Amino acid sequence: MQGLLPEKIEMSSLAETAGKRTMRLHTITLGCQMSAADGAEMSGPLYKRGFSAADSPQNADAILINTCTVRQHAEDRAVSLIGSLKPWKNEDPNRVLIVTGCAAERLGEWIRKKFPHVDLIVGAKSIEQFPEIVEETLNRRFDALSENREAFGACPGADAGLDKELFSSPVLGATAPGAPVADFVTIMRGCNYSCSYCIVPLVRGREHYRPVEDILEEARRKTAAGVKEITLLGQTVNSYSSTREGRKINFSGLLELVDQTPRLQRLRFMSPHPYYVDDRMIGAIARLRTVCELLHLPVQSGSDRLLKLMRRNYTRDSYLQKVEKIRRAIAGVAISTDFIVGFPSETEEEFAQTLSLVEILRPVCAYCFKYSPRESTESAAWPDDVPVRVKEERLERLNKLVDSMTATALQEQIGKTLEVLSEQSNFGRTRDGFKVKWNAPAPIGERLPVKITAAAPRILLGETADEI
Repeated sequence: MQGLLPEKIEMSSLAETAGKRTMRLHTITLGCQMSAADGAEMSGPLYKRGFSAADSPQNADAILINTCTVRQHAEDRAVSLIGSLKPWKNEDPNRVLIVTGCAAERLGEWIRKKFPHVDLIVGAKSIEQFPEIVEETLNRRFDALSENREAFGACPGADAGLDKELFSSPVLGATAPGAPVADFVTIMRGCNYSCSYCIVPLVRGREHYRPVEDILEEARRKTAAGVKEITLLGQTVNSYSSTREGRKINFSGLLELVDQTPRLQRLRFMSPHPYYVDDRMIGAIARLRTVCELLHLPVQSGSDRLLKLMRRNYTRDSYLQKVEKIRRAIAGVAISTDFIVGFPSETEEEFAQTLSLVEILRPVCAYCFKYSPRESTESAAWPDDVPVRVKEERLERLNKLVDSMTATALQEQIGKTLEVLSEQSNFGRTRDGFKVKWNAPAPIGERLPVKITAAAPRILLGETADEI
């Protein structure tokens, strides 16, 4: 879906605000890491245009809401948030409200009619065209060329039209000023799978892959700016396939190339599909210097019948066989996963199969959700026949079991000295993904040894070498 504009846009002078001070942008992202990366990517053209980051909506001249629609709750949150910003817009009609992402793709026309205070709607399939779309929208509101010079200073080529470097291609990976310690790099969009419950292929389209050189250039740019850890993102990230200099590059080959990025200390990726986990991928994780020993491998259910209904393209046994291979090849690897409870026609016996899979898998954590039908998916046409109270009871039992696995994994770290990358002065993560806190301030962005002394719910406590 290309950008949707309200039927009537006030041609008000946003420039009057811009002429007084730098414009301020507040970005709100709902959903997963992919959504977070998309939100940062779409903020990039505005930051490069001269916007600065606002710490709250009230202090912002523009708000970008990047929405999610994977579950009904996420979509409801997006709709509620959009509606709640009407007073913010009425307070100053010069302000700009942009709604993007998966819910914008699915509900764009409805949002335009329901919320006329929204200035621009850009669906998930049009993210790569966002720089051009947002530039066109802002040009409708004020004379961008002359007012850019007044508010932000002249930029090369401004008199000739758009700054080609900024807007002739997607500004992938651009974020707010000030590089974080850990950041995302999107390597692909869309999904070729047709999981019966999933709306992602509908709102994001089929898979298309970024060119290898674009990915490597973004990784180099980010590490040069101070990023130490990169997470590669895709809906089924390990289905990546492209070419470089006439040679086919699959996901394992891409890991090998990104691993060579100067100054990169850690490399992660999300979310792989179990079907594409092969020996070469396992070998790359085991061998490459930067690739971390944490693998998020969604399973969804322990029942073969339900996995077939879900169209997951693997069985319980084939999934567990791959996990066994991973654990044999990668010492100390931590595995996390996803589960859906209350899928249509799920029986108590089939739910028990999910619990038994948890016992075998022993994940360090898991994201567990109640099934909710999504319009236009295959499963939405089936009876949602597991009562809500049963879904909630099963979810509670599953979470309790998973929490016990997490607590055990944390307890097993006590007494060890672990390498932690500091994301804040007293907070960081281990290579295998555990969160760690300590007392004595440490330089941000440094790898440091931390002796683990205790475990709290979902986080480790420790002492740095200076404290020991």
